[in-house]
Amino acid sequence: MTGLGAATEASALAAAARIIDDFGNHRRDAYFAGFSPDATFLFHNVDHRLESRAAYERLWAEWEDQGFRVHRCLSQNRRVQLFGDMAVFSHDVETEAELGGVTAVTHERETIVLVQTAGLWLGVHEHLSVMD
Repeated sequence: MTGLGAATEASALAAAARIIDDFGNHRRDAYFAGFSPDATFLFHNVDHRLESRAAYERLWAEWEDQGFRVHRCLSQNRRVQLFGDMAVFSHDVETEAELGGVTAVTHERETIVLVQTAGLWLGVHEHLSVMD
């Protein structure tokens, strides 16, 4: 893209990259700041949809009580699609995380839907699935 579209695409991609970087460096508060309070989350390892950022934050805190810690997050095959003030970001993600003293590497696909409000891109939905 060129012109205004390129800048918008770049800003949406930068917002997604910040979310990924904050997650990969276990910067909890910064990570959650990348999402709207009314964002929803669908994760393959959680048996229900998380209906808000606060619900996810509570679950994250429970995981931390069990020793959860993200060590790194590698994002590849990134794509952003623009639809007016909405962007759909998708990528392949490799995450190294620890839970209960056990470190594991997962390979997943993720989609983050972002909405631009007052010049700021915020995630409004995240979907994570296992990569075959």
